[in-house]
Amino acid sequence: MNLAKKKILVIEDEKEMARGLKDILEFEGYEVINAASGREGLDAVSRKPDCMVLDLMLPDLNGYQVCEQVRRWKLKTPILMLTAKAQEYDKIRGLEVGADDYLTKPFSVGELLARVMALLRRSDQYALASSIVRIGSSEVDVIHLNVRRGNKEYSLSHYEVEIFKLLNAHANQPVTRDEILDKVWGTENYPTNRTVDNFIVKLRKKIEDNYQNPRHILTIYGVGYKLSP
Repeated sequence: MNLAKKKILVIEDEKEMARGLKDILEFEGYEVINAASGREGLDAVSRKPDCMVLDLMLPDLNGYQVCEQVRRWKLKTPILMLTAKAQEYDKIRGLEVGADDYLTKPFSVGELLARVMALLRRSDQYALASSIVRIGSSEVDVIHLNVRRGNKEYSLSHYEVEIFKLLNAHANQPVTRDEILDKVWGTENYPTNRTVDNFIVKLRKKIEDNYQNPRHILTIYGVGYKLSP
């Protein structure tokens, strides 16, 4: 695990504590983003941190609310919750709303770093395991943007991967062309339905054993497409 490339979002309103956490984590080689409130922290989530260190007591949204919103967005970013409270109820509630670990103040530098590293390691293992999607005789690697089928390997474009990820997220369920256009291209860059069809053909050629008689990327006539693993 290359720590220099890991980005930590610290959401802490106490200036001294925030400064101390930043110094500790940067000394270990992490990149640190500081946020002094819950709303500021949620805005900073768009910078795609690899881990979050989240204080429970914040001036606007509390740590529970921030954690709940992050999970509502379906983000799997590991969250270490910090609090001065030591009651079992608070720990249980933190874990119930989606925190991955819990650290009570005051804590040692060693314990903080050990918990952050454990969360990052677990996250890396999950990402590695979940980056390969097996579809029939093909292995689709959504991280390295390629498909392996037999002894052949095909590269995938950004749009091909995004379409595949969307279909895979709704496996065995039809996804409309309009939804693909909206989620992959966005409303400001709307191409045509024909564009979606062309990319589906490209995906089939790389994933299907016989793209002219597909068994996995299926057309749902009058609707869109469905991925059948």
